[in-house]
Amino acid sequence: MQAGLTVAILGATGAVGTRMLAQLAQSTIPVKAVKLLASSRSAGKSLTFRGQSLTVEATTAASFAGVDLVLASAGSMVSKQFLPVAVEQGAVCVDNTSAFRMVPTVPLVVPEVNAGALREHHGIIANPNCSTIQMMVALNPIRQAVGLKQIIVSTYQAASGAGQSGLNEFYQEARDYLNGQQMTAKIFPTKGDQRHYPLAFNLLPQIDVLEDNLYSHEEWKMIHETKKIMLGDMNANDIKVTATCVRVPVPFSHGESIWIDTGRPDATVAQLHQALATAPGVVLQDDPQHQLYPQPLNATGTRATYVGRIRPDLENPGAFNLWVVADNLLKGAAWNAVQIAECLVAEGLIHAVA
Repeated sequence: MQAGLTVAILGATGAVGTRMLAQLAQSTIPVKAVKLLASSRSAGKSLTFRGQSLTVEATTAASFAGVDLVLASAGSMVSKQFLPVAVEQGAVCVDNTSAFRMVPTVPLVVPEVNAGALREHHGIIANPNCSTIQMMVALNPIRQAVGLKQIIVSTYQAASGAGQSGLNEFYQEARDYLNGQQMTAKIFPTKGDQRHYPLAFNLLPQIDVLEDNLYSHEEWKMIHETKKIMLGDMNANDIKVTATCVRVPVPFSHGESIWIDTGRPDATVAQLHQALATAPGVVLQDDPQHQLYPQPLNATGTRATYVGRIRPDLENPGAFNLWVVADNLLKGAAWNAVQIAECLVAEGLIHAVA
C-alpha cells in the first residue's frame, strides 16, 4: 500500500461496509493501511483490499489507535459509542448512521451540494440518509439555476435499505411465494416495530417507526436533512418539504417521484435540462420519444444519480415533476462517504496521526 492514511472501516462486513471498502480501493485517497472493524461475531472473517487479504477485528476503544480516518456504518449505537473515542485519538470520522446528523455542530454533507460545510467539522461528519442524498444531488442544480420553494417527494425504496438481513428476508419471501409457501416477515417494515409484513410482491408505506405526528421517521429525516443540507438549519422555512416513503420489492436502488415549485412561473423544462446536463454526479436520462428514463436495474452498481421524466405541472406554472434513481448502497451510502473523505483530503482537512 502507498504511503498515506490509516483507514478504519467500522461495520466492515455489512452491506454498506463491504462497499465502503470497495469504493475506498477505487478512490483517490492515499491509503497506508486499512483496519476492518466489526462486532465480535464477525471477527476473524477475511476481506480483500487491493489484492491483499485483511482480517476483520472485533471493535474496541483500542482499535482506533493510530487511525487517521474512520468510515462508519455499524449502526447508531455503535457510532455513538466509538466515534467520539476515535476523534479523541486523532481520527476524522465519516458516519453513515443517523447518530450525529441532526447535531448542529456536525456537518451533514453531500459533496455536490455543500462540501464547504466540511471546513467546520470537529472530527465527525455525517453522511445523510440515502433517500435524501440522491434528492439533493438532483435538486441542487435546479435550485441554483431557477430557484426552489417547495418539495413534495414520494420514495420507492429498495429492500437493501434495511441492510443485508432485510435483503435476505426479501429474497427468501420471494422464493417462498413463488413456491406456494407461507412468507415469514421478521424485519419489514422496520425491525423494531410491533408488526411485520412481507415485502415480496407488496408495497409498505412505512420506513422506520411511525411518529406521533403521523409521519414515519424516514419521512422526518428527508424533511429536516434537506433543510440542514441546503439551508444550514434543519428547521428553516425557506424551502417547504414533505415526504411519503415507501418500501418496494426491488433489491437495489431507490426511486423518487419529486414535485417541486421553483417559485419562477417562467421556468422551463429546457432550463432544468440545461442545469442538470452538466451537474456533478448527475446523469440526465430524459428522452420520452425513445422511452429513456432512469431505472433501478440500470442504476445499480454505479455512483451516479439519474434524473428523467422531467415535465411541467400543467396546473401550476413554475412547478415540475421529475423521477430520480440512484444506488442506495453506493451514492446513498458508501460512495458518498468515501467522496466526503476525498474532499477532506483534497482540502487538507485530514492529516496522518503519526
